[in-house]
Amino acid sequence: MSDSIEQLSVALGDRSYPIYIGSELLGRSELIGPFIKQKKALVVTNTTVAPLYLASLEAALIQAGIEPISVVLPDGEQFKNWETLNLIFDALLGARCERGTTLIALGGGVVGDMGGFAAACYQRGMPFIQVPTTLLSQVDSSVGGKTAINHPMGKNMIGAFYQPQLVLADISTLNTLPDRELKAGLAEVIKYGLIRDVNFLVWLEGNLGSLLARDPDALGFAIRRSCANKAEVVAADEKETGERALLNLGHTFGHAIETGMGYGEWLHGEAVAAGTLIAAELSCKLGWLNEASVGRIEDLFVRAGLPVKAPKLGVAKYLELMSHDKKVQEGRLRLVLLESIGKAVVSDLASTEQIAAAIEARCT
Repeated sequence: MSDSIEQLSVALGDRSYPIYIGSELLGRSELIGPFIKQKKALVVTNTTVAPLYLASLEAALIQAGIEPISVVLPDGEQFKNWETLNLIFDALLGARCERGTTLIALGGGVVGDMGGFAAACYQRGMPFIQVPTTLLSQVDSSVGGKTAINHPMGKNMIGAFYQPQLVLADISTLNTLPDRELKAGLAEVIKYGLIRDVNFLVWLEGNLGSLLARDPDALGFAIRRSCANKAEVVAADEKETGERALLNLGHTFGHAIETGMGYGEWLHGEAVAAGTLIAAELSCKLGWLNEASVGRIEDLFVRAGLPVKAPKLGVAKYLELMSHDKKVQEGRLRLVLLESIGKAVVSDLASTEQIAAAIEARCT
């Protein structure tokens, strides 16, 4: 895997696009050049990623005959807001970018979400490319076209479905990823096994040490398998009217943690891990998962170095924050739960009392 390029596709008719996965891809102009139609591109990145990888990407663009312009955003979930989004629009307007100019998001999930949302909005839509540099963004947020910013009352509440032209996942960028960020990304990897791919979950249980050690072959396999799972779901349900909602296992509780604690205090993957254990606890209370299965899930997250206990925000605060969730329909909270390991469902069967009991059981 480390010496080759894997190519997957997100099948969306005339809006289909490839996902390239491999090592040392950033400097390869022949991979990104064909997807840029104008001779100018805006690269959106942040203060952490820019010193590491912006020069390599700019050199590849120049080699392809494309003039790179860049805007460097502050780093952190707390900056995923209107004020920071306007920095992107300022750069686009200042450089006289047109509707056909391509925006390239170089960074993790925050950069990808904000860059994609800016692309969806600028002149009512401009092409964009995802170049994810974190494990979480490579296995999840860069694929599928979800773009958004946060609101003080809820995470990712303002955004658009807007698909990229290309996802270029360079595994080499994970070499500089802090351990905490790597572990946070594993939460989304584990999610795929829990909701729809038991064989992958078994593989993760046997290869977690290699992933934590950053073995490129193990990382390559995990990224490819995760992206393949997500691509299948997105192709079947692009706008999240059905199956795609299952990708949000642990996210309703997790988003409440992120919002309640203050954006940036908990990483997204950390919150998803704790939220997944609340969902598993609730699934057990509904009589679906047995205690051994909950223990198996907890053990995997513990081995991955992720939290399995949520912060004590108070049940009332959790319920209030969760009432803003995008899966709420006609005032009823719908949660992604597990009928069994490998089979997720969206359900509104849990009572408020059962949800409260699951939260209390999983709070520190």
